[in-house]
Amino acid sequence: MRRFLPLLLVALCAAAATLAAAGLSARWWFAAGPLLAAACLGVRDLVQRGRSVPRNYPLVARLRYPTARALPESAGRKDPADAAGEPDGHEYLVPSLRPVEAAEEPPVVRVGGPDCSQPYDMALLNVSAMSFGALSSRAVLALNRGAALGRFAQDTGEGGLSEHHLRGGGDLVWEIGTGYFGCRTADGGFDEREFADKAALPEVKCVSLKLSQGAAPGSGAVLPGVKVGVEIARERKVPVGEPVVSPPVHRTFSTPRELVLFVARLRELAGGKPTGFKLCVGSRREFLAVCRAMAAEGVTPDFVVVDGSEGGTGAAPAEFSGRLGMPLTQGLITVHNALAGVGLRDRVRIGASGRVASGSDIVRRLVQGADYTNAARAMMLAVGCVRAGRCHTGACPAGVATQDPLRARALHVADKARQVRRYQRETVRDAVRIMAAMGVREPGGLTPALLVRRTGPGSERSYAELYEWLAPGELLAGPPASWEADWKAADPDSFG
Repeated sequence: MRRFLPLLLVALCAAAATLAAAGLSARWWFAAGPLLAAACLGVRDLVQRGRSVPRNYPLVARLRYPTARALPESAGRKDPADAAGEPDGHEYLVPSLRPVEAAEEPPVVRVGGPDCSQPYDMALLNVSAMSFGALSSRAVLALNRGAALGRFAQDTGEGGLSEHHLRGGGDLVWEIGTGYFGCRTADGGFDEREFADKAALPEVKCVSLKLSQGAAPGSGAVLPGVKVGVEIARERKVPVGEPVVSPPVHRTFSTPRELVLFVARLRELAGGKPTGFKLCVGSRREFLAVCRAMAAEGVTPDFVVVDGSEGGTGAAPAEFSGRLGMPLTQGLITVHNALAGVGLRDRVRIGASGRVASGSDIVRRLVQGADYTNAARAMMLAVGCVRAGRCHTGACPAGVATQDPLRARALHVADKARQVRRYQRETVRDAVRIMAAMGVREPGGLTPALLVRRTGPGSERSYAELYEWLAPGELLAGPPASWEADWKAADPDSFG
């Protein structure tokens, strides 16, 4: 009932204006004027397409905008420097006295190792994993159309490969989680035949096996029952209206070696399309065990997406976020070094996922070991999210994180798709300009020496000095002392 109150308010204003105007005395027009103006504003809110919240809440939504505009422009932002000087921990990218011309076309990253027959050129910034179910059908479609317009990829999230992912013509990274939604047997196992049929679709460019995610490592995920309508239930093969709980572990493998072989099997079933996995790194030894398995079997994923513990999701306990797993910086450097140390870095591309929002964020992650980046939070903002914090309730006022058709209708797909494309294009353009200012035209020219951190009063150190960077094959030839214990303990046949 509450969702109809704004509409009722508009109707009352119009009715009151009409009655006032019908009065015999001219003074009634003093009341009719403001009421008629309010009714017109309400109608304008209903028919405009630029902002979702006013479409759902005509007139009422206008009350929040004067307050928002009254705030200083920098409200809520962290300035890297203040009147007292740069704080400890502040980081900056190193510009060059010999900058270069920025590349006219943004660089792309070829994803596909020696066992991949259909490599894919990945953009520097893509849509990170967000499922249909967590997001509305219109939000998913807007993101997909934006990806098609801008020639970048959309990760489907673990909720399955829905028709809304396929309608917009955008490139897809199909994510397979522990629930195997979209390729799930009746008892919750992995269905090879259904997977192969869907992976063959031309829209599917890559396949990503989700091991864990930044805000929910080791906990699986939960989709509240209020969001599980008929369409979601049909796609995921679960009961309508009941919470969907993804298991914390996969049923198809239990050791690093079995993981590596399962990734190879997925690539085979997908017709040679790039296949990899996503994880939030917890233990360096565990990831080294996976690298040992790669070396032993002579099999590598085509990519590894590293999620940081600072990532966000509405599908996990709040206590997990930022408390379990490595932050993205540490996770990236760990994965890069481990792959380099076993001589496999040139075969595996690394994606970075976690609070990537600006061009400088992209460049920082490339310096830290990534080849490309994914963004979720920023893409949600581009599609209309107002950060109301009601994602888990199904009552998103912007029509983004809801399965309520009346709320979702406020999100205008064509308009939001253009916003998504514009955001990605300008952010990547900023990254290319920043690299040019650093004297670099391609991501391969970025080195750890080009990112500096203030470590104390009058003290600064570059990433080349702060972190240890392994040479190709160094772990196989003889690990340095700082890696020796983890390397010796890493077992390709055990995560434990």
